[in-house]
Amino acid sequence: MKELVHDAARRARTAAATLALTTRADKDAALHAMADALVAATDAIVAANDVDVETARAAGTGENVVDRLRLDASRVAAFAQGLRDVAGLPDPVGEVVRGSTLANGLRMQQVRVPMGVIGMIYEGRPNVTADAAGICLKAGSAALLRGSASAARSNAAIVDVMRGALEHAGLPADCVQQIPADDRSSATHLMQARGLVDLVIPRGGAGLIQAVVEQSTVPVIETGVGNCHVYVDADADLDMALAIVMNAKTHRTSVCNAAESLLVHRDVAADFVPRVVRALHEAGVTVHGDETFRAADPAVVAATDDDHAAEYLSLDISARVVESLDDAVAHIRRFSSGHTEAIVTSSLAASTRFTRGVDSAAVMVNASTRFTDGGELGFGAEIGISTQKLHARGPMGLTEMTTTTYVVTGDGHVR
Repeated sequence: MKELVHDAARRARTAAATLALTTRADKDAALHAMADALVAATDAIVAANDVDVETARAAGTGENVVDRLRLDASRVAAFAQGLRDVAGLPDPVGEVVRGSTLANGLRMQQVRVPMGVIGMIYEGRPNVTADAAGICLKAGSAALLRGSASAARSNAAIVDVMRGALEHAGLPADCVQQIPADDRSSATHLMQARGLVDLVIPRGGAGLIQAVVEQSTVPVIETGVGNCHVYVDADADLDMALAIVMNAKTHRTSVCNAAESLLVHRDVAADFVPRVVRALHEAGVTVHGDETFRAADPAVVAATDDDHAAEYLSLDISARVVESLDDAVAHIRRFSSGHTEAIVTSSLAASTRFTRGVDSAAVMVNASTRFTDGGELGFGAEIGISTQKLHARGPMGLTEMTTTTYVVTGDGHVR
């Protein structure tokens, strides 16, 4: 397995060398070809996915996880459109980040260049297969995609279609490769292929991300476990707050930008807590709350520190009344995973203090946490949401998949 993975990485490096010299027009044509091919193969992709879904359900997999795994024609069309959206974005490769002429006459430019070979290790979510391949391609890098065994048939169908489209477009098929998921060691060999792989990005649950961070010898960008908070301030419009909480929690529970924690200022708790508890219960959400929330409805479950720290990915939410904005910020700093926090307030001072006080990749003011998404923020398809602080933070699009080179031009200069 080690040799199989390393051989794939070597082929990817060869493909990446070709891709680094490919024009934007040719890359965009390949992306459109991939999108068209995926749509044309929808029936075959969905049929492969149906087997993965049936196998997952037979194994007792929870429906929230099955939802992330499931594909239908609309989801295939959505990630195909994501490839077209990426094709429509500016090419980051060749962008001059900064430049100047030095006092000695040397001309210095810092220029964006491809990363090279990027490995993705991810769980469920076969849409990531297309998103990652497209973003890596546009950014000039080859992609090694190691999905989960639960989505192996879906991923294989998607990768086969994209590889065929690449060849038809005149680019190496090895720009996109699938790493086998039937042997757990393949992930280890990918993340330890230092010198062959330039970057590894894990995308999945906390266990997967931690394992990659601890075991990888290849540089890693952590992507986000999402214990996201919504804080309803003393100066909040409560109708707006209710709409934001319900969207953030119930729009789609199995994603990392869904709200998992609710904080309410003491001054509006008497009015807001009964309303939000009633709405959440009507939507099937179990509230894990403090004394004030439990007093509003006997169905509220007593919250523990584990609840406040949880990424539920289900119809559950932790809830607490706070004494002040600073109390809310302190709670978030203690329990947040650093993904996304939201404040609902009509006070500019409060929103400013909140955005400066929390320490997360994204902060929403009077908007749902669900907007922490590359597509929603105009990046096209995203490769993940980084919760670390080095190189990339927040939704990662094309720019974050590049590095830079200093190009220094002289006229016979010597030092």
